[in-house]
Amino acid sequence: MRPFRLVPNGTKIQFMRGRFAGVITSAILSTLSIILFFYPGLNLGVDFRGGIVAELQVPPATAADAIRSGLAPLGFGEMTVQQFGSRDDVLVGFGAQAHIENVQGAIRERLKQALPGAELRRLDIVGAKVSGEMFRDGLLATALALLAVLAYIWFRFDWQFGVGLVTTLVLDITKTVGFFAVTRFEFDLNAIAALLILIGYSVTDKVVVYDRIRENLKKHQTMPLRPLIDLSINQTLGRTVATSTTVLLSILPLAIIGGPILRGFACAIIFGIIVGTSSSIFIASPILLFLGEKRLRPRVARTRSRLPAGSQAAG
Repeated sequence: MRPFRLVPNGTKIQFMRGRFAGVITSAILSTLSIILFFYPGLNLGVDFRGGIVAELQVPPATAADAIRSGLAPLGFGEMTVQQFGSRDDVLVGFGAQAHIENVQGAIRERLKQALPGAELRRLDIVGAKVSGEMFRDGLLATALALLAVLAYIWFRFDWQFGVGLVTTLVLDITKTVGFFAVTRFEFDLNAIAALLILIGYSVTDKVVVYDRIRENLKKHQTMPLRPLIDLSINQTLGRTVATSTTVLLSILPLAIIGGPILRGFACAIIFGIIVGTSSSIFIASPILLFLGEKRLRPRVARTRSRLPAGSQAAG
């Protein structure tokens, strides 16, 4: 029995024909994502905005309006009520309050009094100062991860590879942030974890392609860079598609049944894998072509520049 293959062997797709469309589309989407970051902005979770999150098990058939009316007199600020898991499981969030650090013990009792018969399963309280520090530290962790990737790629490859990879990672991250802004999933510590996971996945995927390009640079020393990149992508396409499909299938159940706490995390991973896999082909590789055509293949580039215009391969 022949093994099932997502991508047939020996593909000869000319990916670099779409290099301009890929880079321009990516730049537009990333620009829109940056705009969405400032307006309407991210739906910051309690980790970053401060506030209270209570996980309750309420009596059967308790309506969301009854929960709101029962908890509104507590005076804990703006309230959100989300159902998750079974019909009796409810997640209640309150806006940040400057004094909540001093009434942590009282909150638990007041919640129980406001909803007789409800069981308080979890209570998280984050002050404004702590939330600001967590947001700052989360952004710092992401920036340090990018710097570490740049140092690693710069050490392992030529500088053109490093610039191409880090530029692509920045574009991938901005699109994922735009995804949070559009979907209104809470941007919390889980979101930062998703971004760091996507950085690791995206780097691994791009290093596979870049490694094959570097090998082919030595193996095919007279081949121009553009067809060499196409050859390298086709040679690694089966591995890329198989890896991304496996990760997508493993994370998909979490997005479906993970509840409101993990759904945003899982959906961001799925979105990031799709973006990261496609950017390895249509962003990172074209950037390497733009930067390296005259530097990674100087002799070939000089030879082609001396040929008559009609004898050179079309754009």
